[in-house]
Amino acid sequence: MAELTLTRGSLDRDRLLRLLQDYGVYAGVLVLLLFNFALTPHFVSAANFRTQAVQVAPVLIVALGMALAIGTEGVDLSVGSVMALSTSLLSLYLGYGAWIAALVAVIGGIAVGVAGGALIAFVGVQPIVATLALMVAGRGLALVLLPQLKDVRDPGLASLGSGDVLGVPYLVLIAAALALLVAFVVRRTTFGRQVLAIGDSRPAARLAGLPVRRVLVLVYVCSGALAAIAGVLATARLSASDPTSLGTLMELSAITAVVVGGTPLSGGRVRIGGTVAGAVLIQLLTTTLIKHDLPPSWTQIAQAVVIVLAVYAARERGRR
Repeated sequence: MAELTLTRGSLDRDRLLRLLQDYGVYAGVLVLLLFNFALTPHFVSAANFRTQAVQVAPVLIVALGMALAIGTEGVDLSVGSVMALSTSLLSLYLGYGAWIAALVAVIGGIAVGVAGGALIAFVGVQPIVATLALMVAGRGLALVLLPQLKDVRDPGLASLGSGDVLGVPYLVLIAAALALLVAFVVRRTTFGRQVLAIGDSRPAARLAGLPVRRVLVLVYVCSGALAAIAGVLATARLSASDPTSLGTLMELSAITAVVVGGTPLSGGRVRIGGTVAGAVLIQLLTTTLIKHDLPPSWTQIAQAVVIVLAVYAARERGRR
């Protein structure tokens, strides 16, 4: 009898952990929304919802690339520096036209992705070490190219940063389109299945004849390109290039969104819907703390707590 009770308790705990990992992020978003509806002044307004959506867009775009990297049992710590590098390149090449400058900025992000992917896939450097080195080098290069803040005055970028379609900002539409694209790639393409197979077991993927090295390089290229796009959009919204601060701690926000959204750090699974909800959760958490007069440092502490809880839930579930 005692053994039956113990087994039932274990099953109930496992079910709770499964529900927490699969749906906890959505419950968190709902709780924060209800809290703010009830207790935060001026939260329920079209202007505020627009602001929240615009602010979460760059985080979501970066998190999409991070989800792919984590899906292969890796991580990309260079995303914040790629954003800084992209804003420097955008400012330097703006004289050739906004779209040429944006293209150069994205190519810069792709180059960083190629470097990181090559170090991981061909040299055998651990992802955390390779991307940490690129994080430091990328920020340094961005500051060499543009040592200080510079105003960005361009009609095309201004329209991109503040324009909308039927009241929906361009930044939000771009982020939504990229989320749908990445979700399609993960679920419906050979490349997406290869990403999951590599994350599940890299040696088994090699034995199965999958192009492991090529896929790894492409994953980090995607992450670099998405981070660069986020940097371009953030620059357009702010109408300024600031490589000193743009993208600072973005890797923390992106990892939090991905992990809280249900993508395990052990790889083999990528949840794009959960990543979107995770990015929204981080934005709501930040907004809640700020609007209730708590210092910004509390946001970082709260994100750290959320990461620990999400990883703990995934770890406990993985043991069963």
